[in-house]
Amino acid sequence: MNAARWLLWALLGLAGSVAAQSYRWTDSQGRTIVSDTPPPAGVGEVSIRGKAAPVAAELPYATRQAAARHPVTLYTSASCLEECRQARELLKARGTPFSEKAVATQEEIDALKKLAGEAAVPTLQVGKQVQRGFSSELYHKLLDFAGYPGRRPPAREE
Repeated sequence: MNAARWLLWALLGLAGSVAAQSYRWTDSQGRTIVSDTPPPAGVGEVSIRGKAAPVAAELPYATRQAAARHPVTLYTSASCLEECRQARELLKARGTPFSEKAVATQEEIDALKKLAGEAAVPTLQVGKQVQRGFSSELYHKLLDFAGYPGRRPPAREE
C-alpha cells in the first residue's frame, strides 16, 4: 500500500476522533498534513490550532454512536478560506467530532474527484454521504440523518 493510501486510511480512521485541536505539518514528500493527532516524531515545524478537546469517552453517548457509524471528514485546501472556516465552525458548534483533510497534491485532488465527482472544497463526508461546497442547511441535514445531536430546531412560522 503506498504512502498516500496509508495516509488517507489513517485520516479516515481518525474521523471518529474530536478535532478541536489540529496539527499541521509537512511530511518528507512535501505534502501538507492536517490531523487531530500529533505528528510522528522527527517532523520539523508543526503548527497547532484550537484548544484541547474532550476525549471520545467524554462525548455524549449519541455523538459517540453517530461517530462510530458515520465518521465525519471535512476536505479543505490552503486556498479555501471563508467557506472552509464556516464549515469548521458549524461542525464545532454542533459538537461534531471530525477529521480535516487538506487537499494539496495531485494525488489527493484525484482522490477527492473520485469521492465527490469533482475536487471542490469544502467537501463534507458523513459516513458514505458526500456534500460538495458549503451549505449550512445541507450540512445540518446530513448530520441529522447520521444521528449527530446538536442542531437547533428550525424556527417556527407564526
